[in-house]
Amino acid sequence: MVSGCDGLAGTLYIVATPIGNMDDMTLRAIDTLKSVDLVAAEDTRRTRLLLNHFQIKVPLTSYYEHKKREKGEYVLKMLLDGKNVALVSDAGMPAISDPGGDLVRLCIDNRIAFTVIPGATAFTTALVMSGLPTDGFSFEGFLTVKKSGRLAHLEAVKPDKRTLIFYEAPHKLLRTLADMQEVLGDRRAAACRELTKKFEEVIRGALSELIAHFSRTEPRGEFVLVVEGNTEAPAGQKPVSDILAQIDRHTSDGMDKKAAITLVAKQNNLPKREVYSAYLKGSQPEL
Repeated sequence: MVSGCDGLAGTLYIVATPIGNMDDMTLRAIDTLKSVDLVAAEDTRRTRLLLNHFQIKVPLTSYYEHKKREKGEYVLKMLLDGKNVALVSDAGMPAISDPGGDLVRLCIDNRIAFTVIPGATAFTTALVMSGLPTDGFSFEGFLTVKKSGRLAHLEAVKPDKRTLIFYEAPHKLLRTLADMQEVLGDRRAAACRELTKKFEEVIRGALSELIAHFSRTEPRGEFVLVVEGNTEAPAGQKPVSDILAQIDRHTSDGMDKKAAITLVAKQNNLPKREVYSAYLKGSQPEL
C-alpha cells in the first residue's frame, strides 16, 4: 500500500540496498530502481557501482545530510512534477540513522505518495548475530561526538532492560567501548563488522574483553555494537536467581507451575508477567 493521496504527483520509493553482499538485493528492489525516473542517493559513487552491477541505467542525484534541505526541495519538485523517485542510502534501509527521514516527512507534509521496498538492515542482522536477547531491543544509532553528550546518552539508557544497539565508526570504537564500560558496567556485548561480506566478524564478550581485543587489533570497517540490557535487580528486590529458586521449591513440592509463579509474584510484590517471563528465560539452556 502506498502512503499518500495526490494522484498527479509521482511516488517516492524508499529502497533498501545490500549492507555488504550484493546477492542480498531483492528482485523487487531491482525492478523498482529500473522503473523510476530518478535515484536520490546518499553517495552517488557507491550507488553507481550498485546500479552498474545490476545493469540499471537511471539518472542519479545526491541526497545527504549537509545538503538535505536544498536537495529535499529538488526531489520534492521532481515528485510534484509527476516523476517517480527512489531513495537509497549507502547501505541498508534509508531513513535509519540517515537524512532519509527528513524526506519522508517532507512527503507527508506535501501529501506525496511513498512506499518502502524492504531489505537488509544492519542493526537487525547484528542483533541476531550477537546471541543477546532479541525479545526486546532499543536501536540507539550513533552516539554524539561530544563526550558529555555520549555519557548523557548512555546514562539515559543505563536502566533499560532491553538489548541496546549502536552504530560506530572504526576510529571511534575504542573510545565508545570505554565510555560504555564506564557508564553501563562490564556488560556482555558483541561488536559486529563487515556483516554479510567475505570477512564478516562478530566479537562477543564482556565490554572489557572487547576493549582488550581492539587494543591489540586495529578496528576496521563500520561497526554495529550490541550491548546487554540492564540485568541488575532494583534496590530491595531479590535477584532473578532467588526468584527462580522460590518457584522451583514450590513446584518440587507438587505445586502447579502457574500457581507457583502467581504465588512468588505476590510474595515479592512483582508483576506476574515479569516473573513468568523470567521463569521462561531461566528454564531455557544457554546458547
